[in-house]
Amino acid sequence: MKYFEFLIDVETAYPGEVAIWSPIITAELAEIGFESFVEEGNVLKAYVQEENMDHNALEDLFCLQQKNYTFQEIENQNWNAEWEKNYTAINVDNQCVIRADFHPKQPVEFDILINPKMSFGTGHHETTHMMTSFVLETSCENKDILDMGCGTGVLAILAKMKNAAYVEAIDNDEWAFENSADNIRLNKQEITCKLGDASLLGNHSFDIILANINRNILLNDMPEYVKNLKENGLIFFSGFYTMDIEKIEAKANELGLQLLDQKERNDWVSLKFQKA
Repeated sequence: MKYFEFLIDVETAYPGEVAIWSPIITAELAEIGFESFVEEGNVLKAYVQEENMDHNALEDLFCLQQKNYTFQEIENQNWNAEWEKNYTAINVDNQCVIRADFHPKQPVEFDILINPKMSFGTGHHETTHMMTSFVLETSCENKDILDMGCGTGVLAILAKMKNAAYVEAIDNDEWAFENSADNIRLNKQEITCKLGDASLLGNHSFDIILANINRNILLNDMPEYVKNLKENGLIFFSGFYTMDIEKIEAKANELGLQLLDQKERNDWVSLKFQKA
């Protein structure tokens, strides 16, 4: 699967207003299908799958002829190599370390090994970091847990390490699915890994659902998630900004979910709900 990379020098485009415009640009790109974002100084990199690329929508947002923008196709092997080259170990709450096998083991309760091939899911991204923190705070023992939009499978692996009875990991990206399956094997965990979307949920009921995707997919698929969530079950949403909280919470309340807690990290948000 091929990706396109859109790169913008935010400081050049909006002098002195990087902190204001960077999250706005990210949100606008997410609206038109971009799924992965990296900030390197004043430069924002955004990635979208070839099949989701809408050139007209992108041109409506930006004048691509300006020198502060670049746009190019990225081959899979280059995509993976870039992430592996820059990957560093992540420590979450001094309880969980997410690392590659070339990083030294640290004295924490949960040590997760991954082969980093994705932008989301390594723990570097704010949403995965917050969701990992939520899982660390949550009792998983003897629970059935769904990791929806699993990325690298980190959340699913952690849930299983915390003695979940059954864990299912689903992602509609083939590379994410394959990477999750590889990481599950690497960590020697028994997790059901599937390639697809919410249509795969069937009638299985879960005690806990972890959905770290993006605002639009969450709003669209939330009814399916809630249908498969047990009474009094917990559901965690992430992959959106503080400006999106109102819309997410409104939809959740409409479906009988009650907001219990939230985390914020660099304008990204994770929300914890319970089914009444």
